[in-house]
Amino acid sequence: MNRAQFAATTSAFALASALVASTASAKSPLDSLFGLFGGGNAGGDSAATLGSLDAATAADGLREALRVGTERATASTSSMDGFLGNALIRIAMPEQLTTMTNALRTVGLGAKVDEMEVAMNRAAEQAAGEAKGVFWEAISTMTLDDAMGVLNGGETAATDYFRTRTSESLREKFSPIVTEKMQTVGLYNAYEPMVERYNALPFVTAPAVDLETHVTDGALDGLFTVLADEERKIREDPVARTSDILKRVFGQ
Repeated sequence: MNRAQFAATTSAFALASALVASTASAKSPLDSLFGLFGGGNAGGDSAATLGSLDAATAADGLREALRVGTERATASTSSMDGFLGNALIRIAMPEQLTTMTNALRTVGLGAKVDEMEVAMNRAAEQAAGEAKGVFWEAISTMTLDDAMGVLNGGETAATDYFRTRTSESLREKFSPIVTEKMQTVGLYNAYEPMVERYNALPFVTAPAVDLETHVTDGALDGLFTVLADEERKIREDPVARTSDILKRVFGQ
């Protein structure tokens, strides 16, 4: 750790200590604040470090950290194979189509099934690139109470906040993006011939499936999963203070 990193770590710890009164042995409720930005265990002069910083400034620092996390999550998921190549978030065929896809594979049409699965994940990858703005808007509207709730939370408190407080609004904004990308990657062109082939088999009919909802749900779940992972990393490991607010809150 170089001198700048040590100073930043010391300032972050001092800020958390000054904002919340706690015993020497108890974990500060704001541990997550300096942890989110890569805090450490160094000590410092709390009163001197706090200076002119207030809760609102600390909350602004949290919002900046959330922007870092969401930017990394969207960058990861929007890259080629960001969904398709990640077994943890890869979007599988809808369960309602299991009988159909198994039947198609049996009659030698597995390539059609694979084509559709690839298209679903490509749509999610392309849509994920548009998610950053949606997340950032949600971050910008966080109240001070919201921010403090996140600061007092666990290792994925920010992600949990997004899930519980913004899922529906994110879905409303994200769904049309996913639908547009589904058209862009030709998902419907892959799905419709597959259904036609299946319906041509005797005594079967393909079930109705809401592909838009299925892909949107999968895309959002994947984003939240990766965001939670990024949040854990940011809380545990030091990161660069690249913005003025981070430098003000945690030192240089």
